[in-house]
Amino acid sequence: MNNMAKDRRSISQAGSYAAIGEFWDTHDAGEFWDQTEPATFTVDLQSVTTYYAVEGHLAERLRDVARQAGVSAETLINLWVQEKVTMQVPG
Repeated sequence: MNNMAKDRRSISQAGSYAAIGEFWDTHDAGEFWDQTEPATFTVDLQSVTTYYAVEGHLAERLRDVARQAGVSAETLINLWVQEKVTMQVPG
């Protein structure tokens, strides 16, 4: 499937994204540096964080379990909550 934009210039002169990938697998951008132009773009990444209170003794135990598992307490909580929510069947 060819989704290449017709108005774009390509150093590889390839007709598909797969062909572009194959070209750059065997070439180095340094070979074509004089043919490049600066590009500008905007990246808008947004992340939402919600905080929940955890009792002190549970937080200590959580940190211990997370440390033993080799992950952060935040990661462990997210994994546990995701597992629990996934197991819930709407009723």
